[in-house]
Amino acid sequence: MKKIIVFLLITTSASAQHFSSEEISVWKTQAQNITIIRDNYGVPHIYGKTTAEAVFGMVYAQCEDDFPRVEKNYLTATARMAEANGEEFIYHDLRQRLFIDTTQAIALYAQTPDWLKKLCNSFADGINYYLYTHPQTKPKLLTRFKPWMPLLFSEGSIGGDIESVSLNELKEFYGKQRGDIKEEINDDGESEPRGSNGISIAPQLSASGHALLLINPHTSFYFRSEQHVVSEEGLNVYGAATWGQFFIYQGFNEHCGWMHTSSAADVIDEYAETISRKGNSYYYKYGNEKRPLQWKKISIAYKKGNKIERKEFQALRTHHGPVVAQRNGKWIAVKLMVEPMKALTQSFTRTQSHSLEDFKKVMELRTNSSNNTVYADDQGNIAYWHGNFMPKRDPKFNWNEPVDGSNPATEWKGLHETSEMIHVFNPKNGWLQNCNATPFTVAGSESPKPADFPSYMAPDPENARGLHAVRVLQNQRSLTLDRLIALSRDPYLPGFEKLLPSLFKAYDDIAPANDSLRMALIEPMLILRGWDLKWSAGSLQTTLAIYWANRLNQNVSSRIPARTDQLSVIRFLTDQTTAEEKIKAFKESITALTKDFGTWKMPWGEVNRYQRITANINPVFDDNQPSIAVPFTSAFWGSLAAYGARRYPNTKKMYGTVGNSFIAVVEFGEKVRAKSVTTGGSSGDISSKHFTDQAQMYCEGKFKEVLFYKEDVMKNATRSYKPGE
Repeated sequence: MKKIIVFLLITTSASAQHFSSEEISVWKTQAQNITIIRDNYGVPHIYGKTTAEAVFGMVYAQCEDDFPRVEKNYLTATARMAEANGEEFIYHDLRQRLFIDTTQAIALYAQTPDWLKKLCNSFADGINYYLYTHPQTKPKLLTRFKPWMPLLFSEGSIGGDIESVSLNELKEFYGKQRGDIKEEINDDGESEPRGSNGISIAPQLSASGHALLLINPHTSFYFRSEQHVVSEEGLNVYGAATWGQFFIYQGFNEHCGWMHTSSAADVIDEYAETISRKGNSYYYKYGNEKRPLQWKKISIAYKKGNKIERKEFQALRTHHGPVVAQRNGKWIAVKLMVEPMKALTQSFTRTQSHSLEDFKKVMELRTNSSNNTVYADDQGNIAYWHGNFMPKRDPKFNWNEPVDGSNPATEWKGLHETSEMIHVFNPKNGWLQNCNATPFTVAGSESPKPADFPSYMAPDPENARGLHAVRVLQNQRSLTLDRLIALSRDPYLPGFEKLLPSLFKAYDDIAPANDSLRMALIEPMLILRGWDLKWSAGSLQTTLAIYWANRLNQNVSSRIPARTDQLSVIRFLTDQTTAEEKIKAFKESITALTKDFGTWKMPWGEVNRYQRITANINPVFDDNQPSIAVPFTSAFWGSLAAYGARRYPNTKKMYGTVGNSFIAVVEFGEKVRAKSVTTGGSSGDISSKHFTDQAQMYCEGKFKEVLFYKEDVMKNATRSYKPGE
């Protein structure tokens, strides 16, 4: 039977590469109504007669720039990563299939309204036409894209809420194996905080009297494509689109702009189910009942050598959701939002909002479950929403932990209206900020008050970036785009304010009685004492401080409780480590620097580097290849400009893969004006001049002018063409 399955898979894949003459003719006709103009940085400006045709051109241009990333996102969404890449992805695919699968997506597609169905059709047509016109592109697996594929995402972002489910617990429960799936952890013991920064400035604080917006996502590098998409039906939007999605995720149109930051608002709940067994059947307790667990067979295809094999699972679920783990004798079921059609609708219609009232109506769809939103518009409004999808729950339960699935009182009781959720409109202080932290400092003294909301709405802790953002925004006046860029790169690192003095005290307590230690560390300690806590490429102190703090964190990591927030980790390092531990880590960091570089006197930019030498999605780094100095640091220490870097096998220098990515500042006036920079460049093709033409700008904080109006695009055009040309 296994051999027959393999044969069917192979023949299906081969036949899927054929496109009919009728399809090709339709695509060619559509392409004649689309123009793609590449500017002097390779950014695609797509013009379509209809919005559907603009979508066709949008995804076609994405495929031109980086088809492997488009395919990767849909291998994940279709739960075929293991089939393409091997058995280490089996549990990634199982996790996806537990919540949504292609059968559900196909059924949803049949129910979509005509306007959305047209866009989904154009999505598939644009990618398939790219594959037809680029036979040199060899997909790993997906040789034909289907119009239902955009409906495979549980909410508006790639990955989203489903990724919160532990792969290791899933493997232990369903695979009956030890969970050994590696998480992305820094070699120095520090996990780079994921998230973003958003800032909106009201007219009273800007030099022009217009609202300003900072769009500053912190993602894996090259995670999104900078694009400008225009149709004669009224679409005109600029910003960052996740590869393979046909809407601008974080960006702006002529009237308003929006920035999403990752939210910790509690929108996912775990239910501890009480299980009993009778014969071969399982039951879970609910009130006075014993209900049978629902189950379905899930078959995951995976690549093994040159063959495709399959692993079978009996997936279990209660009415709360799929069972994903076992803890303390209880089976854990997860309940989260799965609303692909509404989420896709919200994600696209958001880009066509022209006012705060428009945007509020879009927010009423309540499917942006993993994000906060920072907003500004041409009427001078600024706004903030903390989360968007928020179930109503009984506040007497601790929703941060699994709740008793047998107790009917733990059921969700509908959704909160957006008016009931945490939000701020036009605060008197004139600014709003969010850096993935608590909403109760979002507008300084004008922020919402915790007592006014259920605790589950905002369990988000404060972080060093949030503290930093509030400081730099207070007492600002006459802000411009350039000044906003400078604020977003303010070099102060508040995470070291108390941590470093604790090191100095440790040295002062220990060194006088240890002459050899005192002499060995006196010079680096003296240099570090003179630091103003500001990063720079030439700073020896930045190197000393970060190497020491990372080493200390690594040395005591086993004592730090799991799920400890960033500021609490810093407080632990400050208050819960001994003087001896602090000095030991400092001495070790000096030794490590000297061993690697021949001296501990290494400027930060010499060890903290940007490098892009391969088009592979999984990066490779080489100390012997060219790289660029990066002055900013990990967000963990409060750097608003975030750069998550670490050492890699066979490297001594640190290289970044996550942090500041697409960044833009926008001014909304009679005409919109903006500046932007994209990590590396617009193209994922290593042979393209746009592969790294923005890298130096990115590292130095130099932004390019955004070309939003057609006359400006034409003045800076390097190529104009139809898809297929």
